[in-house]
Amino acid sequence: SFESTLEAALEEAYQYAREGERDERYALVEALETQPKNFEVKAEFDADEKKVGELVKKIEKELNCEVTEAHVKEFNPDSDPMFVYEGGSPGIKVKAEELKQSLVKALEAENLKSELKKQYDDVKSQNLKLNMARGKPSPEQLELSMDMLNSSLSASDWISEDGTDVRNYGGLDGIPECKKLFADELGVAPENIIVGGASSLNLMYDYISQCYTHGAGAEPWCRQGDVKFICNVPGYDRHFGICEHFGIKMINVRMTETGPDVAKIAELVKDPSVKGMFCVPKYSNPDGITYSDETVRALAALKPSAPDFRVIWDNAYIVHDLCDDADTLLNIFDACKEFGTEDNFIEFTSTSKITFPGAGISAIAASPKNIAMIKDRLKSQTISYDKMNQLRHVKYFKNAEGIKAHMKKHAKLLAPKFNIVLETLEKELKDNDLASWSSPKGGYFISLDVNHCSAKRVGEICKELGVVLTTVGATFPYGLDPDDRNIRIAPSYPSTDELQKAADILCLAVKLATIEALV
Repeated sequence: SFESTLEAALEEAYQYAREGERDERYALVEALETQPKNFEVKAEFDADEKKVGELVKKIEKELNCEVTEAHVKEFNPDSDPMFVYEGGSPGIKVKAEELKQSLVKALEAENLKSELKKQYDDVKSQNLKLNMARGKPSPEQLELSMDMLNSSLSASDWISEDGTDVRNYGGLDGIPECKKLFADELGVAPENIIVGGASSLNLMYDYISQCYTHGAGAEPWCRQGDVKFICNVPGYDRHFGICEHFGIKMINVRMTETGPDVAKIAELVKDPSVKGMFCVPKYSNPDGITYSDETVRALAALKPSAPDFRVIWDNAYIVHDLCDDADTLLNIFDACKEFGTEDNFIEFTSTSKITFPGAGISAIAASPKNIAMIKDRLKSQTISYDKMNQLRHVKYFKNAEGIKAHMKKHAKLLAPKFNIVLETLEKELKDNDLASWSSPKGGYFISLDVNHCSAKRVGEICKELGVVLTTVGATFPYGLDPDDRNIRIAPSYPSTDELQKAADILCLAVKLATIEALV
């Protein structure tokens, strides 16, 4: 059944400006031209099965009728048709139970839509401004490293262990103790390390630029016609941005629970125009997947047709565990030794989400051949990176174990935030199979896939309600998610109170977008 306040609203509107002096009433009516008066109409659908059943019985009574046979009205053997019939009916039999269940579901959906709209209006009236767009460390996380600025170096402590004055020129590939710090973290020899500035993304861009203009041990990519890169999806939008900047065609390869689809990759690299692949092997962005040992070995075993094929092994989250039962990643260079493919991989990492995103240090790890090539090109680009900052980081952390201890402090701040989002998704979306999501053991993101609606529509609703998400579609090359399903959630920056509100609003948006799509 259906109930509404329409009659009451009409009566209220009818009585408007019918009391008081004539001039006062006239002024009220005249004001409606510039200030219309709205009268709220509320409606409710009663999905009670008993009442719906009574309605179905009425429908049955009005529509049900028995089969009646027709009789011959005329017969003419010279006509076509020879027989003309009159009367008769096939009868009507309402499928009562099926109709009742359909009506109940429809009424429940309308009631749910109405309830969700009320929640939407309530949230919108709060004028919230919440942000889950990027994986930025929170202010509390940044505070964890402030002692590095306050106490790690004394006024006279500017000499590295090889006698270099870090305030001056020199040391193109980094001071020895900082190279060792990264070498221990990545599991390679110090001579296979180049220490860079604050951004590993900058190093990746520079490397692709070098390959494009000067080659990767062969003719420059820019002279080889079409250049293609494999991009694991969903993936990191800034990787895609580098490819797009250089006009490199991107080929999507879907992620699995153990990493990218290596069988498809093995087929793709038979094409000599496929020059490389971007990947985040530990706690992938945004799925939070760590490549299995089998996947790492399969990638190390690749035999690409292109001699200048390079995998950009972006190990951004190598120490970014959220729990004691953390994922482990097989060392790519150890795996490559078996197949003699060390030259195919260039590894990158940084302290951006360890100390300060805008004032950290970064590193490249690669084979001796690649290190020599990169250093030779760096000579034309810079004299040295910030060695004072390199020394500052070494003095503060001392060794790789110091970094791990520091990351446990980050985990204490981050893990509760991840739990807020995961528990809210579980509570609000699981029962009705509205979405699926990752539950990572580390990294910075949760990947959400909606099941019955448009991810873009979810993003639009969130924006209307004051929640900024990563642009929907950004986790795919060219911003085009072919299924319009994936949403990247970044829980790190908001406070816990803000994050809870944002997670609630995200779930409300998924429900609203789903009901819009299905009803």
